[in-house]
Amino acid sequence: MNAVFDYAAWFASLCFVLAMLCALVRLFIGPAAQDRVLALDTLYINGMLTLLMLGIRSSSTVYFDMALLIALFGFASTIALAKFLLRGEVIEP
Repeated sequence: MNAVFDYAAWFASLCFVLAMLCALVRLFIGPAAQDRVLALDTLYINGMLTLLMLGIRSSSTVYFDMALLIALFGFASTIALAKFLLRGEVIEP
């Protein structure tokens, strides 16, 4: 692997981790429930991107599979939380 690409991958991973920390702060001190849902959405997207960077650096497909699962469950949880905030229930009778 090229040295410049290696440094760029490390820098991108560091940026994603810092963005995850900022989203974690917003998750705990968010003034409204919508802010907390958005912070959770940002948190799982940055976690997925961190796993993708680990997969690129290590040339392993396991990280890509884990990132796909995080994206799937994160999307489903965002939809469920948005529906709960709008209607007060997730499963309609």
